[in-house]
Amino acid sequence: MSLPRCVLLWARLPTGRQVGHLGAICSAFRTHVGAFPGAPVRVPALAASSSASDGSKVPNTSLFVPLTVKPQGPSADGDVGAELTRPLDKNEVKKILDKFYKRKEIQKLGADYGLDARLFHQAFISFRNYILQSHSLDVDIHIILNDICFSAAHVDDLFPFFLRHAKQIFPMLECKDDLRKISDLRIPPNWYPEARAIQRKIIFHSGPTNSGKTYHAIQKYLSAKSGVYCGPLKLLAHEIFEKSNAAGVPCDLVTGEERVTVEPDGKQAAHVACTVEMCSVTTPYEVAVIDEIQMIRDPARGWAWTRALLGLCAEEIHLCGESAAIDLVTELMYTTGEDVEVRRYERLTPISVLDKALESLDNLQPGDCIVCFSKNDIYSVSRQIEIRGLESAVIYGSLPPGTKLAQAKKFNDPNDPCKILVATDAIGMGLNLSIKRIIFYTLLKPTMNEKGEKEIEPITTSQALQIAGRAGRFSSQFKEGEVTTMNREDLSLLKEILSRPVDPIRAAGLHPTAEQIEMFAYHLPDTTLSNLIDIFVDFSQVDGQYFVCNMDDFKFSAELIQHIPLSLRVRYVFCTAPINKKQPFVCSSLLQFARQYSRNEPLTFAWLRRYIKWPLFPPKNIKDLMDLEAVHDVLDLYLWLSYRFMDMFPDASLVRDLQKQLDDIIQNGVHNITKLIKISESRKLLNLENLSAGKQSLLLENKSQARRLRTKGSKTAEPASPNAGKITLASRLVQQGLLTPDMLRQLEKEWLTQRAEPSKERTESGTYSKGSRRKKKEPDSN
Repeated sequence: MSLPRCVLLWARLPTGRQVGHLGAICSAFRTHVGAFPGAPVRVPALAASSSASDGSKVPNTSLFVPLTVKPQGPSADGDVGAELTRPLDKNEVKKILDKFYKRKEIQKLGADYGLDARLFHQAFISFRNYILQSHSLDVDIHIILNDICFSAAHVDDLFPFFLRHAKQIFPMLECKDDLRKISDLRIPPNWYPEARAIQRKIIFHSGPTNSGKTYHAIQKYLSAKSGVYCGPLKLLAHEIFEKSNAAGVPCDLVTGEERVTVEPDGKQAAHVACTVEMCSVTTPYEVAVIDEIQMIRDPARGWAWTRALLGLCAEEIHLCGESAAIDLVTELMYTTGEDVEVRRYERLTPISVLDKALESLDNLQPGDCIVCFSKNDIYSVSRQIEIRGLESAVIYGSLPPGTKLAQAKKFNDPNDPCKILVATDAIGMGLNLSIKRIIFYTLLKPTMNEKGEKEIEPITTSQALQIAGRAGRFSSQFKEGEVTTMNREDLSLLKEILSRPVDPIRAAGLHPTAEQIEMFAYHLPDTTLSNLIDIFVDFSQVDGQYFVCNMDDFKFSAELIQHIPLSLRVRYVFCTAPINKKQPFVCSSLLQFARQYSRNEPLTFAWLRRYIKWPLFPPKNIKDLMDLEAVHDVLDLYLWLSYRFMDMFPDASLVRDLQKQLDDIIQNGVHNITKLIKISESRKLLNLENLSAGKQSLLLENKSQARRLRTKGSKTAEPASPNAGKITLASRLVQQGLLTPDMLRQLEKEWLTQRAEPSKERTESGTYSKGSRRKKKEPDSN
């Protein structure tokens, strides 16, 4: 290439890049005359680390998902680098890159810039593919590679280009300091300037269940000029809403799915009852009540109690809950400069642990409540009670609030023949029940560990006290409460659990805000929301009194709708929508709602009716009942979204009326639940016999479990059943919640298909040409 052509190409480069390519002139000469005589081999001075040890924790780089950088295609201006120097030999370049990768100095320098061994390897693979697969490279890197081939440059000179590429595929390397500042969750009291501007009086009402602590707090709420009640459940918010209005104190209702204003002109009342997540931290009140304050430790929802405690603008804040939260609340209020007054209460009615287990359902009495920890046990116990000619009410978590209230009313009615209640731990709060005796069907409760694996562990002291405290309530017909177990092996363990002191609460939950996630996304624009959350949590810094809440449900929704084009703020709102991820129809509905929103197609009442296939009919079996519960959850999801996107979900009032009709249908099904169980058994839709056998095998382990608990009290994995040989594997997997009947059918189809394919292959291979010897057929290894 002539010198004038070289100068012309150099002149066409953007001004900012000419300086960087000044070496192209020399390279053009080298093409004709070789390296300059006596030219030294350059070993560049490598820059010092930009991320020197600053005391911050090392990020978990396994969360860094590399972005794709596509190789460059043919350029409209041609291959300028090749014209300035010469075309590159790909084999030579590959050797140079391999030498670069193996140099310890380069690996160490990469580590100084945040590229640990894993990131360095991923970045190099991407960098090498980019170099070797590009039709034409940027002029600067082309020239450097050419100089290295001529020994006019050192292989280490590639590092700036490698680092630039690494920052393209891992953009968080460029802005780690900014990300740390954004995710700094220390000193959360400063997030609420309105609350810090006033001096609040904090009163902690501490006591066990049925001690009157909430009653005294609500009396202050009702007598105040303005007030807000923050409860953990919609049922509790409804109860205070109705109680307040009945007492002549106008009160509004605010939950995730519902807004009710009592003033005729739609003006907000001075009092409001809400779920804790929905409380306003900017509205001034005279009195605020935060119920069940011990839930500040909840792994998923604890952030809502922390936000209410630190952020409510009220002259007086009344906290109701367990004494285990007193020390933590006192410490948190010390950081805000506020004192805590503790008022302690004793239980109003006596409660005793019996010395004898129930042992048989034949020993049931009016006012008994059998507490189970799975739906299958609910179905099994209800069926056995019905066989004995008794009638029972049923309450479990996934039932609609209206159905729970209807079942509670039926059980509480002294004139109703229903005198037995079968329930899960959903009765622990939110329902007023007239229970004489609590009977624990088992003390083992399925839980999910941090890895998402299912475990079975004994209930905690806090859980046991909350449930046992439902017996013998002050306002019920039974003035003394009793507690026992179904099996005698469990009774000693129950006494031990109840006798333990409740562990003090050590930390309060926190949660990143939409604004913080938006700022994170500004620096990492091509990162998925789920990965953004992972990186945020990893980078976050919290004081010792706080922890970052588990965001698995949020990430589940984020991954579910990731492929749908939505703005970040809208995507964030959809991901915070409360859904039951165990319900496939609810999950697919979230996906469908997001898809409709992205198309800018309003979800009208007519569309929703078609989607849920309305009208729906009373359930004929347990599966039908579960399907109706899922539809109810979908209507809840619509209502929740309707208050965030009113224009796209315009028919909230019509949907609420539809939901009330569905609630009546579900109530009818639950009223006849034993008939549904019987039909499901006859059609083999529900195998209670095997499931009960599996449960009995778990109960047999309780005795040894109790001994282990006395020594170390650690979590236990699910025990193996001694009768496992008598129970089908499928039944055990269904019992553990790892399989559904639909999944079983699908597995069966796939298994049969796989069996058929080898059979077909053997048939074809068994067809031999004439005269060939047929081998002896071997047994089917499958």
